[in-house]
Amino acid sequence: MENLNPQTIALLCVILVFCLLFLFLGRKMGLHQGRRQERAEWEGGRVEEIVKARLKQSRAVLGGLVSEQMAPLLPDFPFDPGDCRFIGKPVDFIVFKGMNAKAIDEVIFLEVKSGASRTLNDQEKRLRDAVLAGRVSWAEFDV
Repeated sequence: MENLNPQTIALLCVILVFCLLFLFLGRKMGLHQGRRQERAEWEGGRVEEIVKARLKQSRAVLGGLVSEQMAPLLPDFPFDPGDCRFIGKPVDFIVFKGMNAKAIDEVIFLEVKSGASRTLNDQEKRLRDAVLAGRVSWAEFDV
């Protein structure tokens, strides 16, 4: 390192600056090209296809939400609809079995599944595991 003269150091600095500039410009051009390609897909006739797919997904979600809330009115529903209270998240219903008869003897967390999504999500699994493990308690809050 002691043998390097000022011209060599200056040349190395110029090369380093050019390398950094090249990397910076390459990244910027790549991002620009990606945005241009994405815009071309939107403008190039794929818009209709994308919108149809998103509408289909939206309808499926809304249909699932409606069917979850209407489940107690279906003929093969296993509980008295008057015993059910819809809460939506993290579970669809809490069933107070016997509430209509003024004799609650069991509390049931009920998740309604419809369509293709028949598996529990992570939050629903954690709730199920807590209930099955007996980690359920009673609390009161006085205002």
